[in-house]
Amino acid sequence: MFDPATFMLFIGTAIILIIIPGPDLIFTITQGMTNGRKAGVVTAMGLSLGNVVHTLAAALGLTLIIKTSVIVFTIFKTAGTIYLLFLAYKAFKHRKEPINLNDSNNHPSKGLFLRGLLMNILNPKVAIFFLTFLPQFVNYQAGNIPLQMCLLGLVFIILTAVIFSLLGYFAGFFRERLVQKPRLNEYMNITAAVIFLGLGLKLITTQM
Repeated sequence: MFDPATFMLFIGTAIILIIIPGPDLIFTITQGMTNGRKAGVVTAMGLSLGNVVHTLAAALGLTLIIKTSVIVFTIFKTAGTIYLLFLAYKAFKHRKEPINLNDSNNHPSKGLFLRGLLMNILNPKVAIFFLTFLPQFVNYQAGNIPLQMCLLGLVFIILTAVIFSLLGYFAGFFRERLVQKPRLNEYMNITAAVIFLGLGLKLITTQM
């Protein structure tokens, strides 16, 4: 179903995008640092599983878009490309901004799973990202697009759960590195900008 090279590219790209500091990752590290390793892992699980909703929504959304018409699919490609280029611009523009890892509110680990889950599900930016990211790696000639999207989403969810859990567990170490080495964040943002730019160009050239 998936071309091996394309699938490996998907995994590599997903890993890079997951480890780039964003609100979800920062929240995971902060909770691991302030409330302990268990809190970091629990938060990571909640944030990761929230992606199940976005995967299913993206699979259904893309299927409906493709079945509607070529014109709608072209509009989707154009809008998605603009969004990805905007993400590239933001990542490059804010590449030198320091990461804020301060969290004045401590939360009991019991409620962190639900909070992480809701944070992810209710974030429209995540929904848009899934709808523009996953289709890049779908083999349209192979058919069964919803299944392909769900499988890609599942891989992304597993990668997110593993990486976020590790970062939450070893939060102190990673927090120290992010704070003491601001150039690291700059390099990661530049990498993100390049990836988003590449994804945008790939999306606009995608054929049904």
